[in-house]
Amino acid sequence: MPGSDKVGPQFVMDIQSIKQRFGIIGNSPILDRAIDIARQVAATDITVLISGESGTGKEFFPKIIHQLSSRKHGPYIAVNCGAIPEGTIDSELFGHEKGSFTGAHEARKGYFEVVDGGTIFLDEVAELPLGTQVRLLRVLESGEFIRVGSSKVLKTNVRVVGATNVSIPDAISTGKFRQDLYYRLNTVPILVPPLRERKEDIYLLFRKFASDDAEKYRMPPVQLDEGARQVITNYRWPGNIRQLKNLIEQISIIEKSRDIDAATITKYLPAGQTNELPVLYKGEDANKFSERELLYKVLFDMKKDMNDLKQLVMNLMQNEDDLNDNLGENTHLIKRLYKDVSDVKEPSHPVIVHEQDNGFNNHEPVQEPEEIEENLSLQKKERDFIKRALTKYEGKRKDAAKELGISERTLYRKIKEYNLE
Repeated sequence: MPGSDKVGPQFVMDIQSIKQRFGIIGNSPILDRAIDIARQVAATDITVLISGESGTGKEFFPKIIHQLSSRKHGPYIAVNCGAIPEGTIDSELFGHEKGSFTGAHEARKGYFEVVDGGTIFLDEVAELPLGTQVRLLRVLESGEFIRVGSSKVLKTNVRVVGATNVSIPDAISTGKFRQDLYYRLNTVPILVPPLRERKEDIYLLFRKFASDDAEKYRMPPVQLDEGARQVITNYRWPGNIRQLKNLIEQISIIEKSRDIDAATITKYLPAGQTNELPVLYKGEDANKFSERELLYKVLFDMKKDMNDLKQLVMNLMQNEDDLNDNLGENTHLIKRLYKDVSDVKEPSHPVIVHEQDNGFNNHEPVQEPEEIEENLSLQKKERDFIKRALTKYEGKRKDAAKELGISERTLYRKIKEYNLE
């Protein structure tokens, strides 16, 4: 019997050999965990459900399970359930009899009949119609199915591996997926991690894809400097490995220089997604983001709004004769003023900015006594804006509100506040 000291190395070798055999790149512990589950479950006939975002490489795991199982000499087939029309998917999976529907000129075996003794991979299984789900549940429970247009019960011995990139519990709550089928499919779940949770693997994948493209297009491989490596490491990669591979191929073909810096690689990333600021999107649990991160983002936005507001007021104070022009030029800032910070009052005492805030090397606090005067001037300018707009449109509040870039309701409140009736 082997000693306990050999368990660790044997585990590493097994995982590494699987990666080499199936062309899987990465050393992330969560990726190794997913591979290990697939390896352990392969020896059984248990149904497996693989979940993960699109582009994470879920299609490798059914192959691992099949090739490491006793069914490895049997047939294997992958079926994209989302790519088959609803009207024909029952025929594709379970077969049909001659004349069972228009165009059925002869009997046809379905995948479950053809793959008897092997493994069938149902990709995007959550896209199956409810009627097909009932048929699939019967296969999983008893191994029985009926061809379309037939009454004869057939038997099959097929191992089913499903995969999905959507939340099946959410689909159950909306009535799009059967709960009993979910529990039958999800006997052993395998979660394939997204690329953003495998940061240590991103550069490894980049080098592999760059080398493949260099060989494919007969050119030197592209290389990243330190700044570019930081960019791809901190990017969220919503398209995961598929997006990374596509980006590398674009750069390899388009860029003449083989040395890629941060500015160059950023051009190939979608605008506004070059870092990992808290961003909520469909299909991801908002609770994964900490309250602190969300609060920081809100505070940054408020700070920007206040800076824009102060700049607007200073411009108006310096150009008393060009108020109407400034109103037109700064409409977007005025909208933000009324929408976001119209009820915010400045403190009545001078604002003190400390060393870490002003960026200077001195240790004396900096005072801004002009804050009180600026606040009073703001109220006066706001009242003047409203008065001018009402005069311009002869008291027509709807037109005046449109000119100011605010709602009529807000205008009514301001008229009452400043006694402009």
